[in-house]
Amino acid sequence: MNQIFTVEGMTCGHCEKAVTKALLALDAQAKVVIDRAQNKVQVESDKTREALAQAIADEGYRVAA
Repeated sequence: MNQIFTVEGMTCGHCEKAVTKALLALDAQAKVVIDRAQNKVQVESDKTREALAQAIADEGYRVAA
């Protein structure tokens, strides 16, 4: 399932890597595409939207949508 999140607080490449790593820790098969300029994180995963959002939030980023 493809999910798109609006994530606040990603300001650099390290932020992108942290979010990607957190999502891959939850689902190693996930496909993650981040558009930092638009604050968008696109995730293709079988995990629930809530679980994916929690993984992002656990890294310290606010999931707005």
